[in-house]
Amino acid sequence: MLSIFFDIGSTFTKAVAIDLNRDEIIGKAKSPSTVNEDVRIGIKKVLDDIYAQTGLKIDDFELKKASSSAAGGLKIVAVGLVPDLTAEAAKKAALGAGGKVLKTYSFELTESDIQEIESLKPDIIILAGGTDGGNRYYPLVNAKRLAKTSLSVPVIFAGNKDIRDEVKKIFEEEKKEIHITENVMPEYNVLNIKPVQEIIREIFLKRIIYAKGLDKAQSIIGQFVMPTPLAVLKSLEVFAKKYGESILIDIGGATTDVCSVSEGSPKKPGVVLKGLPEPFVKRTVEGDLGVRVSALFLLESIGKNSLEKFFNNVDHIEEKIKFLSENTSYLPQNDEDLYLDYVLSYFAAKIAVERHVGFLEVIYSPLGVIYFQHGKDLTEVKNVLATGGPLINNPYRKEILKACIYSKEDPFILKPKEPSFYLDKEYILYAVGLLSEFMEDRALNLLERYLLGVEANYEYKK
Repeated sequence: MLSIFFDIGSTFTKAVAIDLNRDEIIGKAKSPSTVNEDVRIGIKKVLDDIYAQTGLKIDDFELKKASSSAAGGLKIVAVGLVPDLTAEAAKKAALGAGGKVLKTYSFELTESDIQEIESLKPDIIILAGGTDGGNRYYPLVNAKRLAKTSLSVPVIFAGNKDIRDEVKKIFEEEKKEIHITENVMPEYNVLNIKPVQEIIREIFLKRIIYAKGLDKAQSIIGQFVMPTPLAVLKSLEVFAKKYGESILIDIGGATTDVCSVSEGSPKKPGVVLKGLPEPFVKRTVEGDLGVRVSALFLLESIGKNSLEKFFNNVDHIEEKIKFLSENTSYLPQNDEDLYLDYVLSYFAAKIAVERHVGFLEVIYSPLGVIYFQHGKDLTEVKNVLATGGPLINNPYRKEILKACIYSKEDPFILKPKEPSFYLDKEYILYAVGLLSEFMEDRALNLLERYLLGVEANYEYKK
């Protein structure tokens, strides 16, 4: 079966043509996205390139599917009750559905909060708060204030089930779109995020596609199936199902994403879990850790002292980083550029992975030392999938990937100790994720061929 998969991004429109009878890539193409003009212009350029490589036109492909992160991706605001509980649960649900969480809010929304939410212009708002049978006041007050905003975006209520009818009535009276689903935290410290994620995906397919002007493309390239980050996450799930608990890191110009498929339970005896339970499939997005759009924010996170270990003239490097943040499509032209991209990518990976994994908190008590684990213990995860242009195209990628590994200098940060790395050299993870919805066995075959093959396999041993 001949198949073609598209990804409509904010920067590039990509396509990969695959012969599923042979599990073989037969063509790849990318072109600058034209979402702000007419998305079909960029798609046509990609299809012309595929035709030049394969002699195949769009009607020759039996299976056509697409993902998208265009126009800033799927932008979500999450509102909960307690910052570390329902607000955090709503955030985890949004990220796991492929969304980009602009901000989370907790307790009672103020007038300035409402103004800020309106200025953020999210695609979706998740309203949570209260366990089932618990707090009613905050979610009802917040529902009334959100219903009266100038925004015309879908709101998902995933809070206290006892007030669902009241919340629905509040939004319907203001003629606002409201979706009611199960509570993200029905009981204290119990996560229930899948129902919210299913609603987010439905909204993406039915409403967001049209809002971003992508519906014009569907008659050409077939159905949009999911947001791009979710497609990439699905590919990690397919890989982990056979090869065990795994991590994926994606370094980009605007963000660095980290995903994990792992229980993350304590590996040391006597360690006590603390905080909200972690989802088995977890995704985090670091909007301040990109190597182009977010380069200046990344510089702040790195700090001058750390840069001095890599460069003699930090002031000169700061000027170059500022240039990169203003010229986001700039590609390395020489060894100096490649080295700077390596350093930026190294720190993007290091900080992003350290934010994603768990850590140990040490408490000294009269009974002895107590270790509390926050988040996931990923020290025994054996596989790390790596993607993103700044990493794949950099000759220093082995050094970049060392940033993902556990360090004795930071023994309480629970990063993988002895992982093998697999490089997405062909940029197929989004396509594999799309395919997995229909043919999981073929999706796995592609991963094994293009990530586990001799040329694609990249392994670092300390």
